Order: sequence, then structure tokens, then C-alpha cells
Amino acid sequence: MKVYHHHPTPFVFNILKVFLGTFPFFLIIFLLKESVNMQWYILLHFIVFILFSLIAVYMSLIFWLDKLIITNHRIIFVNWKYLTVRDEVEAYFNEIQEINTKEKGLLSYFRAFDYGSIRVETAASHVSIDFQDAPDPEGIRRFIYHVKPQ
Repeated sequence: MKVYHHHPTPFVFNILKVFLGTFPFFLIIFLLKESVNMQWYILLHFIVFILFSLIAVYMSLIFWLDKLIITNHRIIFVNWKYLTVRDEVEAYFNEIQEINTKEKGLLSYFRAFDYGSIRVETAASHVSIDFQDAPDPEGIRRFIYHVKPQ
């Protein structure tokens, strides 16, 4: 019925952290400019750029592959830990005991910052769905209660 991905705002902050992390490396290369020839200088810039671009692409894939799927019978959470490792957790509607949501204070009234976490607890003690950086957690909770048979 619906598929939810992470909210883009925390992703943008994480990508900005990666790009801010490149500046010390570029500064070191700039300071070494006089001691290396121009070919090595350009090659070092290229290597640092490619390395941090690969890190950003890896973080992007992990971030956008995670999803919360709500069907008419169950909730499925696909959580990618690495590109080769993923966890899938499912909870049927008749097993759901409690749904908890958390949002980030007053800023959550603005759509750009309306994200938080949603935790779905089931009757089985080992099965719980914890979806971080969920867009509009209260909306997801209301949708689940709307779809869930009484």
C-alpha cells in the first residue's frame, strides 16, 4: 500500500559532514604543493576527490535502500547495514502491540524538519521495528492504525 524511505534532511547533513571532512585532506595537499611536482599534485587531488566521492555514494546507497513497506496485512522493514548485509523484519497487524514515535521538538512543525523515529512493538519479544529518520512519524502511525483491522 505504501513505501516510506528515510527523510532527506538528515541525509543532506551526513553528506555535508563527508564533504567537510575532505577539506583537511585538500589543505594538506595544498601545503605540500611546493614539495611535489604538478603531476603528483593533480593526482593527489584526484585520489582524494574519488575516495570521498565513493564514500558519499556508498552512504547514499545505504540511506536510500532502507525502506518501510506497509501492506494490507503486515509491515516490512528492510534495513541495509552494508551493501552486502541487510536485515528484514516483518510484523503482522494482528501482532502489533504498540507504536511509539519521536520527533525533534518545535522544528518538526516545518516539513523540512518533520522527521523522527518510529518503533513498532509486537507480541513477540524479539520482533520490533525501529525506523530512524522516518518522514512524518505521526503520519505513518496514523496510517498504520487506519489500515490495521480493529
